Amino acid sequence: MKYVFVILAALLVDLLISDPPWLPHPVRFLGRVIAFFERLIRRLGKNRIILTAGGTVIAVILPVAIYLMVEQALAVLYGMNREVGILCEVYLLSTAIALKGLATAAQAVRRPLAEGSLSSARERVGEIVGRETAHLDTEGVTKAAVESVAENTVDAVVAPLFFAFIGGAPLALAYRTVNTLDSMIGYPHGDYRYLGWASARLDDLLNYLPARLTGALFVMAAFLRGGDWRRVWRMLRRDARKHPSPNSGIPEAAMAGYLGVELGGACRYRGVVILRPGIGERVVGLEPGHIHAAVKMLYTVAALAVLLGSVFRLLGERLTGG
Repeated sequence: MKYVFVILAALLVDLLISDPPWLPHPVRFLGRVIAFFERLIRRLGKNRIILTAGGTVIAVILPVAIYLMVEQALAVLYGMNREVGILCEVYLLSTAIALKGLATAAQAVRRPLAEGSLSSARERVGEIVGRETAHLDTEGVTKAAVESVAENTVDAVVAPLFFAFIGGAPLALAYRTVNTLDSMIGYPHGDYRYLGWASARLDDLLNYLPARLTGALFVMAAFLRGGDWRRVWRMLRRDARKHPSPNSGIPEAAMAGYLGVELGGACRYRGVVILRPGIGERVVGLEPGHIHAAVKMLYTVAALAVLLGSVFRLLGERLTGG
């Protein structure tokens, strides 16, 4: 019962205060640590073997270290005072979930688009995607924002909740460590192919079940919202495997099916054009309103994830006497 209470409270904290700059944030700390280790590895050498070995070491050691640090810190705090331990775990877990931050960032792209300020929208979407945005038109900006909401439904919401229901804040933050590593160094081009290889593969592994759970939740959410859930299911079966990632294609195909749009296509990353197959079917053209619809779907999927996670956690505790 404690796990469910902590998770619900952490989600509420995320929705109320999200990520205020005046509070210490573990993910920001992780970003600085990862940047430090990247510089250290590159000083040791820039050949393929050193980059791959160094990247593998940090991909394994850093998540394990974060898990053990958080677990031990919470054990001490719970030992001192149960209420203090719960409060600290609630806060730490809230930093692993980015539901409100993702929704706010997406809406910050939609608003200037709706007002006709394409340059401002390009800047805003550039803050949440890795692709180059300076050349994007209105549809391109909208597509980037919708794809970001879809993919991050797994990374920022469902997967952290999935691991939180299993192992609380320590496991959720260990997952976020891997996810942050992947977002910072897990690129498939340049020498990041070697430095970030292990981080990208580990992120794929940890997201395997949460991504597929997210696909099922999209079908349920589309049904509850009165959308074409059959098209969502059809796009999942037809197009999810087209994405180069074994996981990202699932939420993208589901979102494309729900909105009746086509995602994917050409993207430019650090000067390199990446050609991806189209995902979904173009029933209608992409427009700024689709960002708002994607955010509403994000919240619905999150609510279903919390509901189902709570039910299974409570049933598990009852069956095991925990």
